Amino acid sequence: MVTSSKKSERVPSAKSNRRVERSRQAVLTTAFELLSEGGVASFSVDEVVRRSGVAKTTIYRHWPTREALVIDACSRMIAEQETPDTGSLEGDVTAILMEIARLLPTANWSFVLPSIIDTAERNPEFAEIHSRIQRGHAAPLREVLQRAVGKGELSAHADVSTIVAALLGPLFYRRWFSREPIDNQFVKAIIKRVLASL
Repeated sequence: MVTSSKKSERVPSAKSNRRVERSRQAVLTTAFELLSEGGVASFSVDEVVRRSGVAKTTIYRHWPTREALVIDACSRMIAEQETPDTGSLEGDVTAILMEIARLLPTANWSFVLPSIIDTAERNPEFAEIHSRIQRGHAAPLREVLQRAVGKGELSAHADVSTIVAALLGPLFYRRWFSREPIDNQFVKAIIKRVLASL
């Protein structure tokens, strides 16, 4: 009887945990959608409640402030990216930059990032999340460059941070400043010039 009682007590607990996790995911998904639409400045918990159907009290139980929810939703932008291994530095760099070029005009994080950068100028918590996002975007490039150093394709004294900036910078410039196309020809030209300089 004791075993049966304990077992019956665990089942509602498991169901409750699944329900809580579903609610959390619904809130985070809705929050990120709102950020994609209007950025950080226009984000409101009330709109998350309206769209997600999750009660405000439940939301504040998990995220005590609006900022905490925004930061948690923004952390979705730090998804791990696969690092290619084509057999050559140029092939690896090309695969990474082509994928970023494909995502920049359409991915939700691309619409959210400018408002995070703006908020990060005045808010240390957002500055930290912005740094984490940028490190995530640069991680595959850093990995292939370090691998190239290990294989002797790059000098052991190569400044990896500068190379990453030289490769990614032009893509970000076109996306948020000049608004020019980020096409294959442009990406290949950037790769050719940067690798030739090494």
